[in-house]
Amino acid sequence: MKPASLLVFLLIFTCNTKILAADSIKILVIESYHSEYQWDKNYTRAIRDTLEDKVELSFFQMDTKRLPLSEHKARSDLAWQRYQELQPALVILGDDNALLHLGKRFGTTDTPVIYLGINNNPRNYFSVLPKNITGILERPLLHRSIIYMRNILGEDLKKVLILFDHGTTSKTILQEEFKGRSQRFIGPIDVHIELIDNLDRWHYKINNAKKEGFNAIVVGLYHTLRNQQGDHVPAPQVITWSSNNTQIPLFAFWQFAVGADKTTGGLTLDAYNQGQLAAEMAMKILDGELQLPQIPQSSGQGRLVFSESQLRRWQIELPERIRNQAQILP
Repeated sequence: MKPASLLVFLLIFTCNTKILAADSIKILVIESYHSEYQWDKNYTRAIRDTLEDKVELSFFQMDTKRLPLSEHKARSDLAWQRYQELQPALVILGDDNALLHLGKRFGTTDTPVIYLGINNNPRNYFSVLPKNITGILERPLLHRSIIYMRNILGEDLKKVLILFDHGTTSKTILQEEFKGRSQRFIGPIDVHIELIDNLDRWHYKINNAKKEGFNAIVVGLYHTLRNQQGDHVPAPQVITWSSNNTQIPLFAFWQFAVGADKTTGGLTLDAYNQGQLAAEMAMKILDGELQLPQIPQSSGQGRLVFSESQLRRWQIELPERIRNQAQILP
């Protein structure tokens, strides 16, 4: 073979080898929750948008919002089995339950692991932080959210009720933000938080909030509620009922809870941003641009999002400077 022909052959062979190597890169995404949950929809969409043309993506859903606690361990075992079968180059863990149930196992491997949507301090899941695990933290912007509500509603806002379900994230927020107590002041505003595990109690709090002196409700998470029969209640049913029956404005910490038949809005967190940041970190690790260990990253400052129809319903006029910064939904 002539030198020139040999060079061309080698170039083609090298390029094809790189393409084959890229095609063989597998990433496993283990979701704490399920594909119908809007948070999961948004962050997995971001991961697909960022990575789908670069790697082979696989997804496993632990479904811990809907399944009882007694079944979480079995789901984590199935997720681990999927990891062992796939042998991916990198794993992405979505939210606290995946890290809680699988973090220590992955800490014994050499596989790079990126987590996202973590509300707890990651150190609480390990005796020693593994060098192969890092990711994106999710911090509900509670203090700033309440201040924005004060700017919007004025001095009439004196007492706020925050409602959460009884899931892992909710318990973490109670400990991190309220130090395990049910009440605290943010500036002059008396803020109360309640974690609820059943639909009847949720209905009672929504129906009686105004009578109990609250001026507004912040709806946190509502995805693990169960009815009197012990059955899981679909989240869209909870938020729509809450919106239809409340006597005072509802606000939100997460963008998925804002809309015409949901809440008025607020300073919210966005799952798409979480997924995008995790996916970008994953590619940097695979490309060798980022070396583990790495300290976790924060997901940013949040986004102001409001529903125009809910603003009209409650006769709320957004200050111009807030409206100019906000995303306005129907």
